[in-house]
Parts: sequence; C-alpha cells; structure tokens
Amino acid sequence: MTILMGCDTFPPDVNGAARFAERLAAGLVERGHDLHIVAPSASRRHGTWIEEHEGLKMTAHRLRSWRWYPHDWLRFALPWMSKANARRVLDEVKPDVVHIQSHIVVGRGLAYEAEKRGIRVIATNHVMPENMIEFTLLPKFLQKTFISIAWRDARKSFDRAEAVTTPTRKAAQFLERATGLRGVHAISCGIDAHNYTPDFTPRTGNRILFVGRVTGEKQIDVLLNAIKLLPESLDARLEIVGGGDQFRNLQTLAETLGIANRAKFLGYVTDEELRQAYTRATVFAMPSIAELQSIATMEAMASALPVVAADAMALPHLVHDGENGHLFRPGDAQDLADKLESVLTLPQEELDVLKNASLRIVATHDIQTTISTFESLYRGEPVADPETAAAPGVPTPE
Repeated sequence: MTILMGCDTFPPDVNGAARFAERLAAGLVERGHDLHIVAPSASRRHGTWIEEHEGLKMTAHRLRSWRWYPHDWLRFALPWMSKANARRVLDEVKPDVVHIQSHIVVGRGLAYEAEKRGIRVIATNHVMPENMIEFTLLPKFLQKTFISIAWRDARKSFDRAEAVTTPTRKAAQFLERATGLRGVHAISCGIDAHNYTPDFTPRTGNRILFVGRVTGEKQIDVLLNAIKLLPESLDARLEIVGGGDQFRNLQTLAETLGIANRAKFLGYVTDEELRQAYTRATVFAMPSIAELQSIATMEAMASALPVVAADAMALPHLVHDGENGHLFRPGDAQDLADKLESVLTLPQEELDVLKNASLRIVATHDIQTTISTFESLYRGEPVADPETAAAPGVPTPE
C-alpha cells in the first residue's frame, strides 16, 4: 500500500507520539509499503526528501513551520495552510490510506481533504488538551473553556475517520467520554522488546530511573521530593533522562532539597545510552498524571525493571500493583517514597519476581502485533483490539 502518515510531531522531536509514529512508519517500510510522512519541518528548511528512521528510508514531506516559544522545542505548521498543504501532498502521493497521528494542524487538513477524495482515513489520538494548557499562556479562568472547545474540535476531525485508535483501553474510554465518539480501538504503541537488555545480576546499588519529557505534567518535582524522603541508608541515586522546559527549575529544586548529589540530570541521550540507563537501573519511577500509555514505562519493563507509577490515566494498564511494581497516590511524595523503598529493600529473589512480571506483562505489547493491526485497518478490514492486560477504572474528564 501507499500510506500517508500525518504528524504534528515527528523525529527529531523527542516525545512518545513522535517515537510511536517513527517506529510504526519504519515497521511498515520494512513490510514493503510505500510510506510517506507529512510533518512540520524541524528547521527553516522545508520540502520533500528521503529521510532514514530506525535504519529504514521513507519519503518526508516537511512543511514550513514556526517555533512556538512558550514550548522548549515545538515547531508547528501554519494552521491556515493545513488544507492547501494537504491538497498538494495528496495530489502528489495519491495514497491508498491516510493515517493521522494528530488532529490539531496537519491531521485536520489531511482528514478534510482525504475524505473529499474518498481516501480512507485512520486517526490515532495521542493528545490530551489538558496537557497543552501550560503552553497556551491562557489565564486560569479560560482554561476549562479551552479544554471543552478543544475536545469538540477534535471530534470534527475524528468523525472523518473510518477508525479511531488510541494506545490503551483506558485511554479509549477517556476519549469516548470526552468527545462522544464510540467504538474507539485500543491499540498499543508497542515496542520491540529485543532492543532492550534485562539484567538479573545481583544489584550493586539502588538506582532509580525516570525517562521522559521534563515538563510540568510529568510531576518530576514529586519524584525529587520522594528522593528526599528516602532513608539515607538506602543510598538511592536518581537518574533523569530527557529534556524540557522544567530542566533548570528541577535542578534548582534538587539543590534546594539538598539532594543534588543524588539526582543526576542526563538530558537528551543517544538510544544506546538510554538502553544502558535502563539496564543499570534498579527500579523505574513514573510520577506523571497524564499518560495515554507511556512508551518509556514499556521500555523499562522490557528491560526487566519493576515500576513505581502514579495511579493515574493509563499507567495502571501497565503497572499491576504488587505484581510488577506498585502504584502510588498521584502527587503524594511520601507514598511514592514508601513504594520505592519497598522495592529497594526487597531481597534479590523477590526483586527478580517483579522483574520477570514486567517482562511477562510487556510481552503483550509487541510492535509486530501493532503493525499488523494497523495494516488491517488500512485495508478496511474489521479488527479485534490486540489482547493486552486490562486496567481497572476509567477517569471521567472534567
């Protein structure tokens, strides 16, 4: 098939949506499909060229973009050009199917123009307007109105799609409640577990790892406060991998808390350095309250790490309390510290039980299953959502 994938964020951007789009695109190329990416340019240079991602070549249609300065790296394509850009690329590529990874700018234009041409549209949602608030510069009294309008606007693009997907059943139910959609498919972002290296040798230290964007909704400040509350006898060390607008603020917080010597901010790292960080860690911590799935948590699990995560959004889908880690009350540093301590003080045999459970749970999120499911959707075939561990509870959007 000739597949056109529309993204508002794509590598070199570093975030979960971009990583998923890249892996899915590369997997489709590997299976012989003609894959085209439409995404904002990563610089002032724009146009069409061949790019290599995950070692595979695909055609990229990079749109003229502008930098959004309230955000630390975001560049966006011009909204008023979305339909014109879509018409140009669709006429050039003539795809069999369009898969939009975002409904905000690029996906909006593609969905509208593809529907007019009778081209099948598949839509995947990675976005919660609630996560975008801090970058809109809106005053607090307008934020609730913005969220309501944003969800109604999303519905307009999703209604043009033959199928709508999101990474987990919990996220699918959230999306249905927020927009009024029905029949949203839960399809895991998926990972290739073979890329990660579990380590079952006896641990020589207590290393806690966080991987992700260093932004407000990740609640890394809660994690830093939890490190402060851990007994000094544990000699626990925290590594934070990732960059973002809160990087310096959190470094300052670590100094204020007196834990700067125990909290290491690594910033952006190479893929190999990231895999090494997972392998050498003892436990993975994810304090975020806004995860629609969390690729970083899955990568940690594929590295056989126990996980301590906030009991929020889709994280309970991955972290089964007492089985492969623990869930803590969102925003509660003491509860997070207690759950981390419980893992860090386990005998090696009991720690290995948690590590093996992580490997078992993440095995249901194989990227090849994800790719096959999307191929079926692209062909217009009915699909059953891939079997993954069920998650309790569903949040109700404001």
